[in-house]
Amino acid sequence: MTQNFAWLHRGTAEVFPQPIDADSENESLEKRLVTTNKPLRVKYGIDPTGAEIHLGHSIPMRKLRAFQDAGHTAVLIIGDFTARIGDPTGKSEVRRQLTQADVAQNAQTYLDQVRPILDFDTPGRLEVRYNSQWLSQLDLGKVLELLSTMTVGQMLAKEGFAERYKKENPIFIHEFLYPLMQGFDSVAIEADVELGGTDQKFNIAVGRDLQRHFGQKPQFGVLLPILIGTDGVQKMSKSLGNYIGLLEHPGQKYQKLQGVPDNLLEQYFELLTDLSLDKLPENPRDRQMLLAWEIVKQYHGETAANEAKEAAKSGGKEGAVPEFSLVNVPQFPAKLAYILNASGLCKSTGEGRRKIQEGGVRLDGDRITDVDATFASADELYGRVLQVGKNKFMRLVN
Repeated sequence: MTQNFAWLHRGTAEVFPQPIDADSENESLEKRLVTTNKPLRVKYGIDPTGAEIHLGHSIPMRKLRAFQDAGHTAVLIIGDFTARIGDPTGKSEVRRQLTQADVAQNAQTYLDQVRPILDFDTPGRLEVRYNSQWLSQLDLGKVLELLSTMTVGQMLAKEGFAERYKKENPIFIHEFLYPLMQGFDSVAIEADVELGGTDQKFNIAVGRDLQRHFGQKPQFGVLLPILIGTDGVQKMSKSLGNYIGLLEHPGQKYQKLQGVPDNLLEQYFELLTDLSLDKLPENPRDRQMLLAWEIVKQYHGETAANEAKEAAKSGGKEGAVPEFSLVNVPQFPAKLAYILNASGLCKSTGEGRRKIQEGGVRLDGDRITDVDATFASADELYGRVLQVGKNKFMRLVN
């Protein structure tokens, strides 16, 4: 019986390698999915270089879940070692190296945010691995062996390196190690498939080469599109301000999704939902509202989606996030713990300090970890959203 691989190809930019012809010795991924007598190991790696995940990051996670639902094993690699270097892909300069403490804190936040997407509960469907387990154990001999599998010319063919070399921007030797270490992750966990954005083809191909070098069957690469942000022009990015964070208040999320440009709606439906694309409303406004409701439901539940929808209909500002007027703070500079108490998010300044210490306080999605965090003036806080835990939000207003 022919299997339906619509789940594999939906929202997929490329699967490689593909057989040259029907008689090619190279099998297709579909063939391996059909003929294998055990679950495939499907790898996706995240470097916890920041604290917040946005909808663009959810795309490979959703594909990972599709593999889980098809009976395969998702291997989520937390790049706690590689994050300390930083993926140079698409970067015009060297990335800041993170501390172990930074990485550990970000990693836990990442896992909390992807729980609504991945199946954490079914036995055998998910492995969470930290690549420090094997990369920190590599001795100089093994590192030299890895380095011997690639030439400087091959490394400089990588898009980001090529551009930096042309512009005479510095490229540090440790950055050359990044693709090799990501590739060695595939060897360490014996990956059958690796997921990544379209900008990750080089790194995934390195993994295939290293698997051959170490006597393993090379993995398939499944490349996924890069999500365009809410500005309709550039890729979704927190630094560009065109993002929708998974941690955002349901009302904020709904409002942003209602404003997605018409020309992006089909891409958003395809990449971010499981809805049938041939049954979407014809009217663009109806499509926007359906998109907003569906995605808020995914991450916050149907009740929250309905509440956000009603708030938007009634003209509620940013989906009716409760507001706290900073004129109620008698004087600045003011400590964040005091503002948490004054706004009602915490019952006391002491509780505010504890919540900060526990990592449960965010400002515009960014975790605040300094219990003595102080703001010099209200101007630093106007319009920003303060969050305690998963469900308590307050917009700070004039």
